[in-house]
Amino acid sequence: MLQANLSRVTDFILAGLTDKPELQLPLFLLFLGIYVVTVVGNLGMIALIQFSSHLHTPMYFFLCSLSLIDLCHSTVITPKMLVNFVTVKNIISYPECMAQLFSFLVFGIAECHMLAAMAYDRYVAICNPLLYNVTMSYQVRFWMIFGVYSMGLIGATTHTLCMLRVHFCEADIINHYFCDLYPLLELSCSDTFINEVVVICFSVFNIFVPTLTILTSYIFIIASILRIKSTQGRSKAFSTCSSHISAVAVFFGSLAFMYLQPSSVSSMDQGKVSSVFYTIIVPMMNPVIYSLRNKDVKLALKKLYEKKFS
Repeated sequence: MLQANLSRVTDFILAGLTDKPELQLPLFLLFLGIYVVTVVGNLGMIALIQFSSHLHTPMYFFLCSLSLIDLCHSTVITPKMLVNFVTVKNIISYPECMAQLFSFLVFGIAECHMLAAMAYDRYVAICNPLLYNVTMSYQVRFWMIFGVYSMGLIGATTHTLCMLRVHFCEADIINHYFCDLYPLLELSCSDTFINEVVVICFSVFNIFVPTLTILTSYIFIIASILRIKSTQGRSKAFSTCSSHISAVAVFFGSLAFMYLQPSSVSSMDQGKVSSVFYTIIVPMMNPVIYSLRNKDVKLALKKLYEKKFS
């Protein structure tokens, strides 16, 4: 009887980042600029690594994969967000919403585990340099990447299937700028207890396990750095580590704020702000933090420029 009374929603309206008209154009230009930088930065990094033979090492193999994930992650979210700034109602169909949710989760979860894989790669390179080529062989890297995307697909499939069992009644305005888990659960007129338990359990695993791996790796890395006799060498290594840790802290911190608390406690307005960091800002920052500050990348850019214009 209850099932018969539930009317299926065919379209949603994305509320967007803000409802203030005077902010629509400035925010559109800001996020359009960020998206262009994200696309150019990540595509440029992928192309540079592919065309520069001396960058064909395990470290840049992971960087190339991270750039691909960041590019896809941002593309899933930002174009639809930009539409919201120039239209009265940003309508998204139910199938499109579920597809966006699935794609966002695939690349979001994959990025968590990719950052952990990169931290482990740096640990092996600094703490066991003599065994680096053996430990990080092509087969090992392949299975690590396979595991990263498998975790993303498993998590996204589970969350999406759980969301498909949720019924939506008359409420159709999603208080967010994309189809995310908690904003969708807020619209449900059916029981969402199972969904919330699944979200908390998967979030704990996909945030805490990579974070623990990263922290453990950097503890050993810092211990090795402290044994470096050269002050200049220690300073350079600490500078690189601090940049990586800053990016990781922003990504995992904003994720934890959004997903490691029940929907009844979290504020969607605050959640929007934290979401901006891990969906838009971090994909733009990563090419700079992980790659463009690297001397090997600068050398590759110089060689490519000289080869093109010689």
